[in-house]
Amino acid sequence: MNIRQATGSDAEQLITLIRRVEETASYMMMGPGERQTTVEGQRKQLEQIEEQPNASIFVAEDQGELVAYLFALGGRVERTKHSAYLVIGVHQDYQGRGVGTALFREVEAWAKDSNIKRLDLTAVTENEAGVSLYKKSGFTIEGTKRKTLCINGTYFDEYMMAKIL
Repeated sequence: MNIRQATGSDAEQLITLIRRVEETASYMMMGPGERQTTVEGQRKQLEQIEEQPNASIFVAEDQGELVAYLFALGGRVERTKHSAYLVIGVHQDYQGRGVGTALFREVEAWAKDSNIKRLDLTAVTENEAGVSLYKKSGFTIEGTKRKTLCINGTYFDEYMMAKIL
């Protein structure tokens, strides 16, 4: 398993992976088939993120295939540039195998080198595996957002979680 920062050449594999994760994961922001990003759009996003000193995308690669991702999206204004919002997705075949933990270790090392002091994420309160991973990685619950997602007619709350570096 290789953990590394994504580049523009990963665009096609990355958008395919994101769509696969959204098709199988219960609590992602977008549902199956909802994402309309093209390969070219993904490539442009990767290139824009590469230019930001407080943003990056990390991927886990197994035998040349992307199997997980972790977006770290840095604040865009002076008062928030010290923080990054995280979004993680792990292909279902690789869940429970330490891939998420490895991605979080890598993003934390990057964040420290990039003068990031705060990492943020949200997690559906019923997402026990995700919340467990985040807590194991040092994140704490700072609050609860009520009815933030509506999935198949059911409303879900989300924890606001953070890790101070």
